[in-house]
Amino acid sequence: MLSLEPAASVPTRNPATHVTQHPFHFAFFVKDIPSTRRFYGDLLGCREGRSSEHWVDFDFFGNQISAHVSDAIPPTRNAAQVDGIAVPMPHFGCLVPEEEFHRLAEQLESAEEVSFIIRPRMRFEGQPDEQLTMFLRDFSGNAIEVKSFRNPENVYTP
Repeated sequence: MLSLEPAASVPTRNPATHVTQHPFHFAFFVKDIPSTRRFYGDLLGCREGRSSEHWVDFDFFGNQISAHVSDAIPPTRNAAQVDGIAVPMPHFGCLVPEEEFHRLAEQLESAEEVSFIIRPRMRFEGQPDEQLTMFLRDFSGNAIEVKSFRNPENVYTP
């Protein structure tokens, strides 16, 4: 059967930002596969891709992440200041529409096992790059940011 959806390697044009987007790939360490599936699959709702007993891929909001088991996960520390708040470095994340941000925030806040670094909040309020943001840790301690720009066309505005 012919699929009408573009292949993941085909660039797409985001009409909100007028930017051609190519999905990114990010590989990182996790402590185990079961807790990783629970966090990214069950809590964040990311579709699982290929896997083995040592790694698992997820569709992370249109991008490919690969979680690889390791007993040495690099630590994060609150080392960067953004809008007067210390944010963890390193971190990775996603940009989602505002409705999805609110849905995820509600879902994550109700999950007892989720560890927020910065609870959902507005950042750069009243400025062109106004955005909703939250930082949390996955079950292996990796820092993740989820954010939504009030005006998506300003994602890359200096």
